[in-house]
Amino acid sequence: MSRSTAENLSENIDPGESPLSLRQPCPICGSEMEVTFTPITIPYFGDAITVRSTCECGYRHSDVMIVSDSKASKFELEISSCEDLSIRVIRSTTGRIEIPELGIEIKPGPAAESFISNVEGVLSRIQEVLRMTRDWAVKEGDDERLAEIDRVSGMIE
Repeated sequence: MSRSTAENLSENIDPGESPLSLRQPCPICGSEMEVTFTPITIPYFGDAITVRSTCECGYRHSDVMIVSDSKASKFELEISSCEDLSIRVIRSTTGRIEIPELGIEIKPGPAAESFISNVEGVLSRIQEVLRMTRDWAVKEGDDERLAEIDRVSGMIE
């Protein structure tokens, strides 16, 4: 589904309404997949629409479109207790997350997914990527990268 289609639909969906589902061809396998638009209100951000696409082939995509007028925001957070792990994190497809203590930077890009999670969820996503990257490093025999992955992964655990 094109971004403009989603934006046009967003003009006709009000927060508080039931989700709207459409069937669209999957960009990977061509089978029909479900695309669900769900209106929500996010504190400090305003009205938004979550867009979720899933296909039986395993393809998935999600996005959060803020439909109220707002300017770009920057939030900084220092984690000082276990309770801080439950702080909500909202990332748009154009958002950037930096964790300098870990040397981690999640940049926006064409395949970037938006998400609504919490700090612990973000760290879990990073661990998942580190596991995949570790497998590649093992296959390639890249001991230097493997040591760095293990170091960062150990800091997260």
